[in-house]
Amino acid sequence: MLYAIREKFSKLSVKIGIVFSKLKLSPNQWTLLTLIPTIIALYFLVQESFLLAALLFAIAAFFDLIDGSVARVTGNVTKLGAYLDTIMDRYVEGIIIVGLLFIALPTLLLPAYVWLFIYFFGSMMTTYVKAAAKEKELVEKELKGGLLERAERLTLLFIGLIIAYFSRVYFVYIIVLLALLSNISALQRIYYAVKSRDK
Repeated sequence: MLYAIREKFSKLSVKIGIVFSKLKLSPNQWTLLTLIPTIIALYFLVQESFLLAALLFAIAAFFDLIDGSVARVTGNVTKLGAYLDTIMDRYVEGIIIVGLLFIALPTLLLPAYVWLFIYFFGSMMTTYVKAAAKEKELVEKELKGGLLERAERLTLLFIGLIIAYFSRVYFVYIIVLLALLSNISALQRIYYAVKSRDK
């Protein structure tokens, strides 16, 4: 089933790349453009307009899809592009988390800002663990896997923003889930790296 979904997504990605490559923007320009809807989403978050923030967040995610699709279709896949994409990914997620700090959210065992910090830490560690394992040559290929990779995190965050429009309590549950699973994912990747080194 996952293979079928991946195949369909791959075909869709090619079609997206063909369409948006006609706009004559480079993949790196598409990557940098993700900041625009993200910053606007930050504004709406601070205003507590959750649905508008979710919409802008979705647009930013779509731009992130476009850059890779255009790069593959035009044969313009570069190390610089991959680097910029990774950096922008962190900025997008980080900016949204910062925006959430300005919102009055209920406490669930711990204050919401603590859960947001734990989530941010787990998100950064998941990425850093992968980069460190590659840099220190513990693995030959980049680490992947874990309970919550970036795509799953952003999907949950998007769903959470929509839920926040109806109930901030349930939104905090989403944040707690993100906080816990992102850190578990980082620990899983550490385990994979150590296990790979022992082989």
